[in-house]
Amino acid sequence: MKLYYSPLACSLADHIALREAGIAFDMERVDLKTCRTEAGADFRAISAKGYVPALVLDDGELLTENVAVLDWIATQAPSLAVEAPLGRTRVLEALTYITTEIHRAFKPMWHAGTAEAKAAAAVTVAKLFRPLSDGLKDDYLFGDRPSVADFYLFVMLLWAERFAVETPAPLIALRDRVRARPAVRVALSEEGLI
Repeated sequence: MKLYYSPLACSLADHIALREAGIAFDMERVDLKTCRTEAGADFRAISAKGYVPALVLDDGELLTENVAVLDWIATQAPSLAVEAPLGRTRVLEALTYITTEIHRAFKPMWHAGTAEAKAAAAVTVAKLFRPLSDGLKDDYLFGDRPSVADFYLFVMLLWAERFAVETPAPLIALRDRVRARPAVRVALSEEGLI
């Protein structure tokens, strides 16, 4: 299996989840501006969408979209899922909120937005963090161990740190807990982020 990624992109969540799950995989860096892989291939020939994550399974099936890839990883590694009557639904709910609201709100910061657009985005992201922070009752979103949703949120918290977005203290603590995990340190190192 191969994960196509770009450093500090949302694909970092998938990279972390695969490491945490102990799933064997190869990885290849993608330059998102040129759509070329580290090996020189046209990434659009691998994924017509042209963005990461893209996970090619051992049987050749291609998975794209962070929510789908993270859900697949959680089904392979139940320790990264949530065991409860609505466990999978709650994880999908959190992943969807992170991708459609928080991730999307960062767009002006990554894509040459004006100073005003970046400032407005920072205010929006700070507000969007609040429901997750207010709902945090334990070390992670769903209890005392992380789920795939925590890894996606972690990437958003790294972006907030990068762009100096006001972040509630409980989420800063969650970010620091996740960053200290051995598998996370490996993923960060492999992507050249530490």
